[in-house]
Amino acid sequence: MSEGRPIEPTATMGAGPRSLRRLFQDWTADCRGIAATEFAFIVPLMLVLFFGTVEFCSAIAINRKVSLTARTLSDLTSQSTSVADTDMANFFLVASKIIWPYPETQPNPYFVYPVSGTISELYVDPTTHKARVEWSKGTVPLTPGAIVSTVPSALLVDDSYLIYSQVSYVYKPTVGWVMDKGGITLSDIAYTRPRQSRCVLYIAGSTATTSPCPD
Repeated sequence: MSEGRPIEPTATMGAGPRSLRRLFQDWTADCRGIAATEFAFIVPLMLVLFFGTVEFCSAIAINRKVSLTARTLSDLTSQSTSVADTDMANFFLVASKIIWPYPETQPNPYFVYPVSGTISELYVDPTTHKARVEWSKGTVPLTPGAIVSTVPSALLVDDSYLIYSQVSYVYKPTVGWVMDKGGITLSDIAYTRPRQSRCVLYIAGSTATTSPCPD
C-alpha cells in the first residue's frame, strides 16, 4: 500500500464548524458595496436637509420683505395730509415691488394673491381709550368704527391718530418635503403717526383735499 497525501476536504464532503466560521468571517470582511449602501441611506436625508434649508431661507427672506412692505405702506401714507384713490393705488404699487423677485401680483389698485395688504387710519377715542377705524383701504379693508384690539398700549394716546398697515404673503414651497405644500402665511403689521398733520384724511375720488380731522 503506497503512502499518499492526506485527503483534503471538498465541498461535497460538507462544511464543518471551522469552514462555516471561515465563510462567515469572509462574508463580514467583504467590504464591496458598503459605499453604495451608505450612499442609499444618506442621500434621502441629505436631500431633505438641502431642500429644507433652501425653503426655510426663502421663507425667512420673504418674511423680511413682508415686514418692509408693511412699514413702507404705513410710512408712505403717514407722510400725506390727505389721500385719494389714486394715491392709495400708487402706494400699493410701490410697496408691491419690495416683494420682487418672489411672485407678486399687483393689479390696480390693490394687492391680490399671494400678497394682500390693507391700510387703515385709527383714532384713539379719549372716552373708551380704544383705537377705532376711521377709514380703511386694501385687499380686505376693515369696517369703519370697528375696534382694533391689537394696538400696543404705548401707542394708545387719547385723541390721536395712527396709520395702521397689514401685509401678508402666502409662501408655497417648491418641493414641500419640509413645509406644507399648501403654503404658509407670513404676515406683519406696522404703525406710524401722521407726520404732516394731525391725521391723514381719505377723500373718496381722484383728488384729495384738506378738512378738519374727524373726532
